[in-house]
Amino acid sequence: MTQSYVVAIDNGSQSTKVSIFDDAGRVHASARVPLAPYVSPGPGRWEHPGDDIWESIAAATAEALSRFDGNPSAIVAVGLCTIRFCRAVLRSDGSLAQPVMSWMDERVSRAFVPESDDAAYVTTSSGYITHRLTGRFVDTAGNYQGAWPIDAKSWSWLEERDAGPSQIPRRMLFDLMLPGDELGSVTAQASARTGLPEGIPVFATSNDKAVEALGAGLRGHDSALLSLGTYIAAMVPDAEHRQEVATGWQNFSSVPHRYLWESEGVRRGMWTVAWFRDLVTGPGASAQGVGVSVEELLGAEAARVPAGSGGLVTVLDWLAPDSEPHRRGMLLGFDGTQGRAHIYRSILEAIAFAMHRNLQALETARDRKVEELIVAGGGASSDLFLSIIASVFGVPVRRPAVTDAAGLGAAICAAVGVGIHRDWEAAIDAMVRTETVFHPDAELSVTYAQWERRALTLTDRSQRLFVELPRVGEGTS
Repeated sequence: MTQSYVVAIDNGSQSTKVSIFDDAGRVHASARVPLAPYVSPGPGRWEHPGDDIWESIAAATAEALSRFDGNPSAIVAVGLCTIRFCRAVLRSDGSLAQPVMSWMDERVSRAFVPESDDAAYVTTSSGYITHRLTGRFVDTAGNYQGAWPIDAKSWSWLEERDAGPSQIPRRMLFDLMLPGDELGSVTAQASARTGLPEGIPVFATSNDKAVEALGAGLRGHDSALLSLGTYIAAMVPDAEHRQEVATGWQNFSSVPHRYLWESEGVRRGMWTVAWFRDLVTGPGASAQGVGVSVEELLGAEAARVPAGSGGLVTVLDWLAPDSEPHRRGMLLGFDGTQGRAHIYRSILEAIAFAMHRNLQALETARDRKVEELIVAGGGASSDLFLSIIASVFGVPVRRPAVTDAAGLGAAICAAVGVGIHRDWEAAIDAMVRTETVFHPDAELSVTYAQWERRALTLTDRSQRLFVELPRVGEGTS
């Protein structure tokens, strides 16, 4: 029997990764291309420069295909996943009428206001890339959360009379597809830019967090996914649509008409880890002469630091929420005995403490305890981090064999859509595997329970210091 392959496009906040998977979830080739730094043309505005999202996807796809030693004719489908909450405004021909707004841009949480005379369509980053790949004005319904006129129960557009403050004329909106639906086929132009075979089908996924949950194998109601990306959040499966939730919010799943209950999160979570790494070593630096990456070197140093990081407490507000723009990030507790390893560990501990509190709020709201944590995303590769998380949360932590769970989730959507696997359950069974399970250390759990209370109390109190601090670009008058 001839082996079939699918191409998974995983476009995130900091880079695009493209992988080629077989029907068992094994990676046969991959490539990652970083995105250019965001541009901020004014307070609260963050944009992707130029055509950066498409350029990174085209380059990463071409590079991954160049590394593939299989038969190109055996590539039968593409799964497309992009970062959620972005907004793209297009001309009538599908080209960008203005730079794509990042999920960090305050405009994406508000009703759409045209900023250019030639704006013909308003869509997400996945809608824009779908058009670049297929030439069609269609998009996945699962990537429309926030200020969009969508009926979350039916996964379809609201009637214009019911759209309320998020009203956008229907003529400016793409047609919606469900995860696993065919969005179209790769055009000759897209084939020339990416190397993808012309004519192969491109399949819808959902938003990046939901696709990550699928690729991590999240499906048990006693399990939660901790997504360690630029934005860090915890999610649990939710079978039915809810009008309201007591904490967090309800997101679309990557399985049609299913949902995820998502916790409050940490903005610029793993970005903060990368920021500190680059701060002390320089962007793109390597641990020369040691034989390991900079992350591994910092992790090894931090593993020798006792729990509590020598009294250092990190406050994680490196990106303030729109509702509290005064919030700032801080490092507190220096006494001259700490070094870079203490700071590095303190950042990891702060993320664990914050997300433990957020998940506890979710457990209380749903009246159900989480017995297992699945961890995915860039931070999942750190043994130290997962050991800290296991002891803070007090439950086993499972790391999937493929930590790029969003990429695997995109591959699963394509595999189901093209018929490699009969349904979502069969695809998860065949393609998702566990690499390692980290168990809590009982002594560390007791220590961390004490440190967590102190750190979170200090975090809550410290933000009062910044109420009068002006936002960047607003002046001091």
